[in-house]
Order: sequence, then C-alpha cells, then structure tokens
Amino acid sequence: MDKKKIIKLAKKDFERAWVESGNLVKKSHPDKEYPRLKYEIGKSHILNDTIAMLREAYLRLGFSEAVNPLFIDKNDVYKQFGPEAPAVLDRCFYLAGLPRPDIGIGVDKINYIKKLGKDINDEKIAKLQEVFRGYKKGYLDGDDLVLKVSEALEIDNEEGLSILEKVFPEIKDLMPIASNTTLRSHMTSGWFISLEKMVKKSKTPLKMFSIDRCFRREQKEDSSHLMTYHSASCVIVDDEVTLDMGKAISEALLEYFGFSKFKFVPDEKKSKYYIPETQTEVYGYHPKLNEWVEIATFGLYSPIALSKYGIEKEVMNLGLGVERIAMVLNQINDVRNLVYPQLYQKLELNDRDIATMLNYNYYPVTEEGQSLMENILNVWTNEKDCNSPCEFTIFEGEFLNKEISVKAFEGENNAKLLGPASTNHVYIYDGNILGIPENIEVSIKKVELNPQEYNEKDIINEIPDDTKIIYDAVKNGVPTNIRYIDALSAKTAYKIEEAVLSRSEDLIFRNTIARALSDVNLKLDTIAMNYINNENKLIDIRGPIFSTIKLEIK
Repeated sequence: MDKKKIIKLAKKDFERAWVESGNLVKKSHPDKEYPRLKYEIGKSHILNDTIAMLREAYLRLGFSEAVNPLFIDKNDVYKQFGPEAPAVLDRCFYLAGLPRPDIGIGVDKINYIKKLGKDINDEKIAKLQEVFRGYKKGYLDGDDLVLKVSEALEIDNEEGLSILEKVFPEIKDLMPIASNTTLRSHMTSGWFISLEKMVKKSKTPLKMFSIDRCFRREQKEDSSHLMTYHSASCVIVDDEVTLDMGKAISEALLEYFGFSKFKFVPDEKKSKYYIPETQTEVYGYHPKLNEWVEIATFGLYSPIALSKYGIEKEVMNLGLGVERIAMVLNQINDVRNLVYPQLYQKLELNDRDIATMLNYNYYPVTEEGQSLMENILNVWTNEKDCNSPCEFTIFEGEFLNKEISVKAFEGENNAKLLGPASTNHVYIYDGNILGIPENIEVSIKKVELNPQEYNEKDIINEIPDDTKIIYDAVKNGVPTNIRYIDALSAKTAYKIEEAVLSRSEDLIFRNTIARALSDVNLKLDTIAMNYINNENKLIDIRGPIFSTIKLEIK
C-alpha cells in the first residue's frame, strides 16, 4: 500500500491505516546501516582555534584590532632595525615581478604570422602595436594579453595564444626582477608604519592588537621552523609606558589559556628596535603541562626607531607566535603536524572509522534480486545446521522475465548445509578486523546480560589462548552487524541476476573456505587497508563457510 492509499484509508479507518504505514519504512542498504553509517562532525583547525581564542582574549582586555601592512619596503627595515637591518633582511622574502618588455613587430615576425596562415595588414599591425604598448606601460594586465592580441588580429583566443608562444618568445622567456619590497618578517615592521598614522588620528592611550602572518626565509622547514607563521602582537601607546605593563598584559593574556604562574627573563637577543635591557621573555607555568614554557616576548620600542616615523609617544610591544602556543597547549612536537596535518601527520583511524570503510562488494541491483537475497538468507539462517545430504528450495517462478529455480543443497554425507563459520560476525577492535564465531560471541555476551549467573573468567578460559583478542573485540569493539551469510547472500543474488540477464545456462555457486575479505563478499577502502598494513594490524576472517546454491534457468 502506497502513501496515497494509506492517507485515503485513514479517513475511514485510522487505526488500520496507522498500522499499515509501518510497511512504508524502507530497509537501508547494508552499507548505510548503523554503526557503519556515520555522520562526521566538521573539525576546525587547531591553529585557527588558537587565533580565535587570542582574539577573544585581546578584545576582553580592551584592545582594538588592526590589520598591519604586509608589504614592507627595505628602507623601513633599516629605519626600524638600524645596523641590525642587513641580518634581518637576510631572512626576508623580496617580492619580484616580470618586467614589461618592449615588444617589436619586425618584418620577420609579420612574415612568421603569415606563414601560420593568418591574414595580417597594416591596420592589424597597428592594433597589435597598440596592445604591446599598453602592456609595456601597464595599462593592460598580463591576464588580458592573449584576448587583446586575438582581438587585434581578429582571430580566436587559441590562435592568439599560439602566436604569442611562437612569434613572441621574449614574453615566455622573461625572468622575474626583485624589488625593494619585502614580505613582513616581524609584526613590528607593520606596527611602526601603522602607528605613524594612528598617533595623529587617535587619542592616547592606544591599545591595539594584530594577529596575522609573517614570513621568514628559513634555510629549511623542520619540526620547529616554517617559512610562514602567525604573530599575535599588541601595542600600548601613551605618554609614558613601563615594562610593568608588559608583565601585566602577559599575565592577563596567558591566564586565558590556563597558565597560572609567570617568570620574566631578560632576552639575550637584544633587538635594536627595543630600548636596551627592556626586551623580556615570558615563561608561563601550565598545571596540565607541569612545566615552565617560553610563550611571549615584550619590550619598549626604541625612541630612535620611533623618531624615524615622527612618533613622540612611548610604545610597549608584546608578541607571541600562535603556532608556538598552539603546540604547547595541544602537546604537539612538530609544527608541520600542527599546521599541515594533511601533509605530515600520521594517519590515525579509530575502530568506528574503519567500520565505515568496510562495505559489501556485490549487492543485487533489482528489487527482485533484493527479494531473492532475503529468501536465500532466510533459508540459510533457518536450515544452516541441517544434516546432509539435504536440499531446500529457495525460489521457483518468474525472475527478471525468466522462469528459474534456486535451491540450497549439500550433497556430501556427515556435513551441514552451511560451514560452521558462516554465521561469524565481523567486529572491528583496536584497528583489527575479526570474524568472531557466533557461539563465542553469545558466550561472551552472557556475562554482560547476566553477570550474576555467568562468571567472566570461565568464559575467558573457554577461549583458546591464541584468540584471546576476540573476547576484547566482543566486549569493547565495534560490531559491524555483518555476518558472513549476510554478505554472501547479497553476492549470490547479484550473481543470479547477472546469470539470468546474460542468458547463462544452469549454474552452481559454491563458497568454501574464507581467507580474505573478498571470500565473504566484503571490501575495505584503500585508506583503511593502508592504515591496517602500516600499523601491523590484523584482518582475520578465516573459517569454513561451505555453502552451495544451484540455479536452474527454464
């Protein structure tokens, strides 16, 4: 009964219609059943979480946010760092750009264009010269060059690109030329430029913070060095500032992250943009970490550096590396794992993750095939222990427009319809995939259901020593709700669909010994397989699953 009929019936007999509505609930595909169906919760990046916390902490302390200049002229570095500037610039990235060359259109190039089969005349040459002139002077962006050349020559874009490559190779051969502009290596470089304008527009005291990227030309990237990092920096600008302000701000800022005690130690680096003896390292003690950790640095800007920007006020600056505090708080030892986990972090999968990656290999496509799968499973489940020789009719009638007969049988004497491992249940435990016999699973669950009646030690003693892991798997692992016969009935129905549609003759489908997942119609995602192999985990679904299905096509 469909929805419309049920709704119509409800007007006459609500109770019957309500009961009938239960038949509308569709059975999920096995691969979409819980617990192998799992909706992942989106995960934020640790680095961005730390930035968000720092922003919140600064705002709560009454600081306003600023975005400081990222592109710093080399002369600003000299103004700020004085004699130290060459050493600082050695660690800076310089910006470079391609030059805009004079591109001539000589007779040889005109002839080359003609050899390519393109019609060219004086008017088109003039238009092309105008395009190159605009490119040289910067009126025309490089992104538009192909389009404008094509329009000047009245050809399509692909032909215009071909002519640029073949006739004007000087464009392709251009080499970048460095400018005097650097990428910001210290947030300090941006603060001096910003404060030059801020002190003229705002009343003091000024309390500002900025959290943004800085760049350093490291010799190599390793566990503690990246070529780009985030600086969380603040300044207090007033007629008079003291080092005690730096201590108080450090304490208030870092208490937000759980640090409880602080030490302030003179910094041996002695940067020239600070007043001598004011550059101070901040160490915080975190109860969870149970150790002192260097977290931040603060100091008072030198009046010499400030004078270069016309700043007569005094400035306290405090800065910390966001990556540094994120590593400390999350106990991560390699900054590459923190920032680029997708590139460096070792793959970690829990048992539930692996369960979601275990799927059926074959599954019937048609409704008739899925119905046949249920019939096969029912016969197998009900008659699995029947003594052989035995035979059971699973289906007789029309199937995919053919008359067929499907039977389960076992012809050998002194056997069962199915092998003893056929009802094994697949569990995931500690990264291992295990097929656990039904009788052992039932015995283990007895303790959980009736702890007063059954003794846990007795149950454990019944399990062979080399398979003790199955006890923990049943008790603490993730059941996939897949028995071998569940998956094999799906494969058998699929193969019968395939045989009928391909007009095959009578067939016999035989399962013998399970040694691999494919033997029980299961497949594992490559990600999970690589994880299991790399971690030396186990896939053990061994066992006799003897079953035989006979298909007759009439």
